Amino acid sequence: MPSTTPPSPPAGPIAPGAVPPVLAEIVRSGFTEGRHRGALVALGPDGEVAWSLGDVAAPLFPRSSNKPFQAVACLRAGAALSGERLALAAASHSGEPFHRELAARVLAEHGFAEDDLRCPADLPLDPAEAEAYLRSGLERARLTMNCSGKHAAMLAACRAAGWPADSYLDPAHPLQRLVADVVEEATGETVAATGVDGCGAPLLAVSLTGLARGFRALVTAAPGTAERRVADAMRAHPEHVAGTRRHDTWLMREVPGALSKMGAEAVQAVALPDGRALAFKLDDGGVRALGPVLGRALERLGVTGPVTARIAAHPLLGGGVPVGEVRAVF
Repeated sequence: MPSTTPPSPPAGPIAPGAVPPVLAEIVRSGFTEGRHRGALVALGPDGEVAWSLGDVAAPLFPRSSNKPFQAVACLRAGAALSGERLALAAASHSGEPFHRELAARVLAEHGFAEDDLRCPADLPLDPAEAEAYLRSGLERARLTMNCSGKHAAMLAACRAAGWPADSYLDPAHPLQRLVADVVEEATGETVAATGVDGCGAPLLAVSLTGLARGFRALVTAAPGTAERRVADAMRAHPEHVAGTRRHDTWLMREVPGALSKMGAEAVQAVALPDGRALAFKLDDGGVRALGPVLGRALERLGVTGPVTARIAAHPLLGGGVPVGEVRAVF
């Protein structure tokens, strides 16, 4: 069981507009060859900021860390999703066979086919899975795209609510307006900007502090609510949220009650069942540093044990053998 050792004394935040702090560095053969800057916020059990690094009040695009809120909106619209299907609705899945097969079943169960998806065709997100996929002679497909579960859920929500399905990605569509309501309610913030995500869905900007509070709201919501149903499904079926070789899966599998979801451009949000939460973003989008920063942030939040070490480990190779590492520096 992970311990709950109190985190080390916090470092203070920097003023908005200042140079972001270094959260991780790349050390090869004893030489620091690069650094990843960003911002990070940690909440205590009461939901207040316990410590932070960098500007955690500025709006940013959480990318796929917003997916649990989109899944909540699908449930509020009436989508009949539960268990693995609901976990897949909040997923950035690896494109493994069980992900693709379940996404296809969700579509069929609600009267849709792969061509109804509006996400682009893609290869599996997981590199090892992508190699196996290509070796088998398969080509890019919409079902394989890491957001296909979310898009299938959005179509299911449209069917349940009687909304048009062909325009479900339009920011003015009733479902997307409902997503915005959910995001603002969960984060306690007004959406600062709307963009287009990599999958084509509307993308809503909030602050890191708002994102952390939104994740906290999911795990502390009353049982049976849409928020809690999404959190419970994700925690019960973490392989469907990510994949068999992903740190979100490891964390939710090994730390009881943890909710974890990464996003593109090196965004990460986590909430624990007692209300502690964290969110961070690396400015350069360097996902190689995401695990080391997450592992250290979890330790600072009071979560220790083998899983944090596993998540934090990112060796650098030279000639096929370890010669350095990507490591957190806060």
